[in-house]
Amino acid sequence: MNTLIFRTVAPFLTALMILFSIFVLLRGHNEPGGGFIGGLIAASAFAIYGIAFGVQAVRRALWFHPMSIAGAGLMLSCLSGLISVAFGVPFMTGLWIYPSFFGVEVPLATVMSFDVGVYLVVVGAITSIALALEEREND
Repeated sequence: MNTLIFRTVAPFLTALMILFSIFVLLRGHNEPGGGFIGGLIAASAFAIYGIAFGVQAVRRALWFHPMSIAGAGLMLSCLSGLISVAFGVPFMTGLWIYPSFFGVEVPLATVMSFDVGVYLVVVGAITSIALALEEREND
């Protein structure tokens, strides 16, 4: 299925899917979506790119090993929960701060950092599995 049309469309489709996965991640706490669904969309994008150009192209595009990405996401998710313990509230309680950027107040929450951590865990784990399966298929 590695046709010229597929190889031509794959980079654009991958970029579009990554952008959509970030959109789903960012809107996920207030509406349907979030880190898990966004991560699945991003991992699917990397799988499509891998089918079109091979495993080594995906590894070059990622910069980091997929399991390192998953580990960083797990650490971020755990730290998001531990921040609440440091402030004397139960584990995984959401905390908000409201810094001003260029005169605009922006609410930042530990809930969002937890969602980003879940996103990274899903992207890293699923991409690692997909790359392992693709490498095995090519042998």
